[in-house]
Amino acid sequence: MSHSTLIKSTFILTLATLVSKLLGSLFRIPLQNIAGDEVLGIFSLVYPVYMVTLILSVAGIPIAISKLISEARVARDTTRIRHIYITASWLGLLFGVLSFSLISLFSKPISSLLGGEETLPALLIVATSLLVAPYMAVYRGYFQGFEDMRPTALSQVIEQFVRAGLIIVLAYVLTSYQFSNDMVAGGVMVGSVAGVLASLVYLRIKYIRSPHHIQATERYSLQHFKTWSRLILRISIPIAVGTITMALLNLVDSLTIPLSLSQLGADPTVSTAYQYGIYGRGLSLVQIATVFATSIILPLVPLLTAKKQEHDRTEMVAIIEQTQRLTHLISWPAAAGLFALAIPLNVALFTNAEGSLVIAILGASSVFTSLTIVSTGVLQGIDFAKQAAWIILGGVVIKAGLNLWLVVEMGIAGAGLATLLVYMLLAAGNGVYLLRQIRFRIIESAHLKTIASSLIMGAVVGLPTLYFSMAHWSRGASFLYVAGAMIVGAILYSGSLYIMKAIDRQTLQQLPIFGKYIR
Repeated sequence: MSHSTLIKSTFILTLATLVSKLLGSLFRIPLQNIAGDEVLGIFSLVYPVYMVTLILSVAGIPIAISKLISEARVARDTTRIRHIYITASWLGLLFGVLSFSLISLFSKPISSLLGGEETLPALLIVATSLLVAPYMAVYRGYFQGFEDMRPTALSQVIEQFVRAGLIIVLAYVLTSYQFSNDMVAGGVMVGSVAGVLASLVYLRIKYIRSPHHIQATERYSLQHFKTWSRLILRISIPIAVGTITMALLNLVDSLTIPLSLSQLGADPTVSTAYQYGIYGRGLSLVQIATVFATSIILPLVPLLTAKKQEHDRTEMVAIIEQTQRLTHLISWPAAAGLFALAIPLNVALFTNAEGSLVIAILGASSVFTSLTIVSTGVLQGIDFAKQAAWIILGGVVIKAGLNLWLVVEMGIAGAGLATLLVYMLLAAGNGVYLLRQIRFRIIESAHLKTIASSLIMGAVVGLPTLYFSMAHWSRGASFLYVAGAMIVGAILYSGSLYIMKAIDRQTLQQLPIFGKYIR
C-alpha cells in the first residue's frame, strides 16, 4: 500500500466513519430533545460499559487478525489465512457469550456503580448485542487484512443507520406512551442490537461473495485452534487495551463521576443521570471531532506491520510523518471551532446553554484525543502494542484520580478538565516513547502553521460570543450563527494555510477526488 493508497483508504473510511459517527453521535441530539437530559445521561452512563466489554470480548481480534493476515499475505500462505479466520471466529463467539453472561450475572452491582438501578434495563438490553458483535467484528478485521476497507466502511454505516433510526423512533414512541425514563433508556438500546445484526448480515454476504474467501485445502483441527488462539490472544490483548482508549476513559467517567457528584452535595432534585447527560452533550461532539483519527487507524496498523516485515524503515518514517501531518491539519481547526462556538452550538443542538463550559473544555481536548488515538495506532503497527497499553492504563489511573478530585471541586466541568489533562499526558507519553523507537520529525513547521491558522480562525468566529448574550438566543438564530461561522472559519483557515504555505503541492495532489484537479 503506497502513501496515495493510505490516503484513499483513509478517505473511504473517513467518509464512512463520518457518516456513522454523525449517525452514532448526532442521534443523541434528537434523543435529548425528545426524551430529555436524564435519558441521555442514562444512555451515556451505560454505553461505555458496553463498548469496553465489546472490545475486550474480542480482545482486539479485528486489528490483530488484520496484522496477521497482512503478514501471511506477504508470505503468500493462504492456509494460514484460513486458520486465522476460523480461529478468530470461534474466539469471537466464545468471548461474546462469556461477556454477555458476566454482564447479565453482575448487572445489579454494575448498575449500582453507574449511579443507580435506573441504568439496569438499558444495561441488560444492550448486553445482548455482545452475543453477535464480536463475531461480526471478525469480518471487519478479515477484510482490513486484505487492505479492503470498503466492507468495514459500509458495515459501519449500515449499523449506525439502523441503530440511530430505531433509537429515535423508539424514543418518540416510548415517551408518547409516558414510560419512565429508565424504561425509555432501556427501550432505545434495542436499536443497538438491531444495528449489529444488520451489519453482520451484510458482512457475511460480502464475505461469501468476496474474492478473498479462501476455500478449505486441509481439515481444521483442535490443535490448529490451540496454536492460533494463543498467537492471536498474545498479539490482540495489548492491542485491545490501546484500542479502547476513549471507551476505557469513558468507563472511568461512568464509574467515578457519579461517586464524585454524590460527594459534591448537589441539589437532590437534580439526578446524577441528568448531570451526566449535560456532560454527554460534549462527548457527542468530541466523537465527531475525532472521526479522522478513528478512521486512519484501520489502514495504518496493517500498513506499518507490512513495512516492518519488509524492513523498510524509510517508508515507515514517511508514513508516520504523513499521518501526523494530516492529523494536525484536521484536528486543530475542529478543536478550535468547538471551543469557540460552544455556546451557540449548545443552544442550537440541545435547546439551552447549560453545560457550555463542559463543551468548550472537551472541544479543546479533542485535538489531544486525536493525537493519542493515532500515536497509539502507530505503536501497535510497529509491534509496541504492550507499551501502548501500559501508557493507556496509566492514563486510566490518572483520570480516575482527577475525576475524584476535580468533580468535587468544580462540578461536572471538572470532568471535562480531567479529560483535557489526561489526553495531553497520553499524547505526550506516546510521542516520547515513539521517538525512542523510531526517529521522525514529531514537530514540523507545518504543524505550527496549522495551529496558528486554527487559533486565528477560532478567535474570529469566537469573539462575537463574548459580546452578545448568545445563551439567550433562539435555536434558529444560534443555528444560523454556527452555520455562518463554519463558512467563515473554513475560508479563514484555508486562507491562512495558503498564505503561510502550510501545505505543499505534493500533499494536495495525493488527496482523493480533488488531487487530480491540482495535477
